Amino acid sequence: MPWSTTFDDPVRVSNKRKLFTLQEAADYIMELPEDAQHEAHWQTAIETLINAAETGGGWVMFARIAMLRALNADGRRG
Repeated sequence: MPWSTTFDDPVRVSNKRKLFTLQEAADYIMELPEDAQHEAHWQTAIETLINAAETGGGWVMFARIAMLRALNADGRRG
């Protein structure tokens, strides 16, 4: 599946920002400070995004869940 694949429901990052595609989620992670990118929850999110882009199917749902968990672990959702 392409990186332009959309999540079934957008990932809400804040009241003003939502991530709609696998690419937007990957770009969001790349915008984080490098030390944050290396934290386990963000590494899991990156791995599931890659799997979703490569195989599609249920991995897109798993990628969305991993993004939500990483955001909640960091306290970045608001």
